[in-house]
Amino acid sequence: MKTLLFLAVAVVAQAAGNICLSLGMRHLAAAFSADSEHWGALALLALTSPWLWAGAALLATFTLLFTLVLSWTDLSLALPVISVEIVVNVALAGWLLGESISPLHWLGTILVAAGVALVVGTAQDKTSLDQGQPA
Repeated sequence: MKTLLFLAVAVVAQAAGNICLSLGMRHLAAAFSADSEHWGALALLALTSPWLWAGAALLATFTLLFTLVLSWTDLSLALPVISVEIVVNVALAGWLLGESISPLHWLGTILVAAGVALVVGTAQDKTSLDQGQPA
């Protein structure tokens, strides 16, 4: 139970971190052009952007949580669960960032989720077999 809770929090932290980084970079792009004379001001704005700091902190949180989980469970279980973040990112990008998501993109996202469910189910069966319990 602890493993799944940490993985769920890690997924949320990773998705939220990616959204924050995207918002921060969009603000930077809106503020400056790519002209070389503005790089110093752009760097200063990036270093003081709360969105970029929040994104970095959330992704650091994800890394810490995922590292802890890997000390408790198999990579073959943890990695597929973390890949659910793809589905969360697509949903949040459409909802919070207003990105247009095509039906084909959604289909691919659903296929990823279905694959994750199959892998996680298999990994749980393996765990119960390893403990001498019937699957």
